[in-house]
Amino acid sequence: MTKIARRAKQSLELIHAMIYFAPEAADGFAGLGLAPGRMSYYAGRAAPMGPVGAGVVAATFYNFNPESVAKSIPRAWSIATPDAVLAARLKAADEALRRMLGEDVIASETVAETAELAREATTACTPDGKPLYAGHADLDWPDEPHLKLWHAITLLREFRGDAHIAALQQAELSGVQALALHSTTSGGFTPEAAKKLRGWSDEQWALASRQLRERGLVDAGDEITDAGLALREEIESATDAMSMAPWSALGEARTEVLIRNGGRLSKALADAGAMPEGLRR
Repeated sequence: MTKIARRAKQSLELIHAMIYFAPEAADGFAGLGLAPGRMSYYAGRAAPMGPVGAGVVAATFYNFNPESVAKSIPRAWSIATPDAVLAARLKAADEALRRMLGEDVIASETVAETAELAREATTACTPDGKPLYAGHADLDWPDEPHLKLWHAITLLREFRGDAHIAALQQAELSGVQALALHSTTSGGFTPEAAKKLRGWSDEQWALASRQLRERGLVDAGDEITDAGLALREEIESATDAMSMAPWSALGEARTEVLIRNGGRLSKALADAGAMPEGLRR
């Protein structure tokens, strides 16, 4: 039953994650004076927690280089307040979803139904031990169905993400080690993309890879081993188990409807270029 949590994540995540690559978001943050790239990303995702420091952002994001975070946070808050960042982010989500899905889909019963199911699923999520989720859960709900859907998927994503960090710590993987291990698997970022997006240097990445080799999780060619695959599955299974509350509350039948609808919307977003090519294996 817990595998349904993983299927939901795979089906729904792009509905939220498209915001990180949408030109509408880049333009909105630039309009506030935020530097493109990492500063905009850090501020955009961290804004629900308020004007927190670099340590909080690095801790809650986990696999980003703290040195990279400290170059942008808390400086970003002297440029734009968290409230201004949140407003720009929501406006960008609206514009990006309308562009990629089209007005007919935005106004469809499918989006309205999917939004209500996703919103109901979030009512079973609790903030205990989940700081990034908790920050997002304190935000007001948007009124329009497509934005309600985007916000609900954001909540579900961060709820699972906070649980995933707990599973990684249980597995004794640092942020960069977890990222390096994930980059060896199908669907993970390529090492080049991971280093660029998360701010790790070649030297830091090489050290993490060596540490994974010492644990027998990757081989001499930095390919994942059977032990590495087993650990990855343990981590994902633990994350699934800690992320079941929304799906148990929604029930299997309605969760399947959400997965089906979300999968169709995600495919439409992918076909519209929501995820840049060449980032993943």
